[in-house]
Amino acid sequence: MEIKANEISALIKEQIKNYEHEIDTKDVGTVISVGDGIALIYGLDNAMLGELLVFPNDVFGMVLNLEPDHVGTVILGDDHSIKEGDVVRRTNRVMEVGVGDAYLGRVVNALGQPIDGLGPIKYKNTRPIEVIAPGVIKRKSVDTPLETGITAIDAITPIGRGQRELIIGDRQTGKTAIAIDTIINQKGKGVYCIYVAIGQKNSTIAQIVDRLSNAGALSYTVVLSASASEPSPLLYIAPYAGCAIAEEWLYQGKDVLIVYDDLSKHAVAYRALSLLLKRSPGREAYPGDIFYLHSRLLERACKLSNEYGGGSITALPIVETQGGDISSYIPTNVISITDGQIFLMSDLFNAGQRPAIDSGLSVSRVGGDAQFKGMKQVAASIKIDLANFQEMKSFSQFGSDLDSSTAKIIRHGETLLEVLKQNQYNPYPFEKEVFNLFAVKHELLDTYPLKDVKNILSQAYEYTLNNHKEFIETLKKEKQFSETIEKQLLDIFKTFLTIYDEENK
Repeated sequence: MEIKANEISALIKEQIKNYEHEIDTKDVGTVISVGDGIALIYGLDNAMLGELLVFPNDVFGMVLNLEPDHVGTVILGDDHSIKEGDVVRRTNRVMEVGVGDAYLGRVVNALGQPIDGLGPIKYKNTRPIEVIAPGVIKRKSVDTPLETGITAIDAITPIGRGQRELIIGDRQTGKTAIAIDTIINQKGKGVYCIYVAIGQKNSTIAQIVDRLSNAGALSYTVVLSASASEPSPLLYIAPYAGCAIAEEWLYQGKDVLIVYDDLSKHAVAYRALSLLLKRSPGREAYPGDIFYLHSRLLERACKLSNEYGGGSITALPIVETQGGDISSYIPTNVISITDGQIFLMSDLFNAGQRPAIDSGLSVSRVGGDAQFKGMKQVAASIKIDLANFQEMKSFSQFGSDLDSSTAKIIRHGETLLEVLKQNQYNPYPFEKEVFNLFAVKHELLDTYPLKDVKNILSQAYEYTLNNHKEFIETLKKEKQFSETIEKQLLDIFKTFLTIYDEENK
């Protein structure tokens, strides 16, 4: 067989070309395979974990696997334009996102790019999405309440600025509602808010943005959306990008609230990436580092000491359970990382108790440090009262005749649950919360029909505002009950109830 001169020439040229390419493999690589948002790349000998890579057509990727003979990369965007043999280059930069006040009032994607149609965001600084959390020396204990405006939470499981409080429960039990109400309640309190939507429907995110806008809360809030229709890599980086935006304000000495809705979908997205990258599955088919995935995120929420500016990031991660099982893998992981949990029960929700908080399984490990003194004074016995009520209620099912003390406990518990009911998007100010709980503590409403309790409280508050406004202002300012204030309020309540009884004979 004869070898033609032009074939030899082409072969030599190809070898020379490949030789030059091999020299350049430290900073340049070639796509071996691509699909499902994952690209395997030959070369890139100097690539760093978490480094940004540039594909053709300005598509970016992030290094997640460093193998002996190739690099595993997740593609941040559409992978349809990438094909085998494409040249990939290093950027010598880790994944970053824009930060600053320009983001307030905007809806952005996981890369920090605006998706609300309001034009580009003119940010001045960027921050890496992955950083080491502040150490113990830089932190101080949580000592300032973050008021949610939800009486059941502020009284039973208070949240402090710098705390990590998990919201956990089945589908459709009001988890997101608690987070949105908390954001709405930060109006005028100097707290910046970030809502990170992970794996939600676009229509759901649009409704949340609309609700925040109508409540006047969007001006101090950033909505970061990684919807269910987006690739897994964007769902994976979304909470880290949101945390990077929060840290810019943290180190300026400001207070930030960040909601991760929800980390169950985040774990599923990471599992998909890990299995596609050929990482070994572990317990319940999750990769071995799934605990580290959430711990390195939530550890970044903290309260800084005054020497470091005194800022704080309060994290409200949300986790969805299946059939109320909080002992499964992801819930137990996140429970062990956080400083307490608010557990929502489907049975309570379906029975009309909203928010459907289970006072037995819900806990705040910060406790009274995250409460104003006035709230402590009226809420100290609530958990015990509810526990007694639940015990007596289950006990009373076995007998028809109840003695007076049992009947009194049950009646008081029912009244307390009625007072703790609260409509969505209607957070209460501190003074209204303690006003309502004061009435329960002193058993002023136990003799009235349950259906009238909320109406009586509402009228009593209006009556006090109209006739004793200075008293409400004092309570708002002092944040506690002195003997004088307590006696005054008792007298006001008794006067009102006398008037109410006369009018409703």
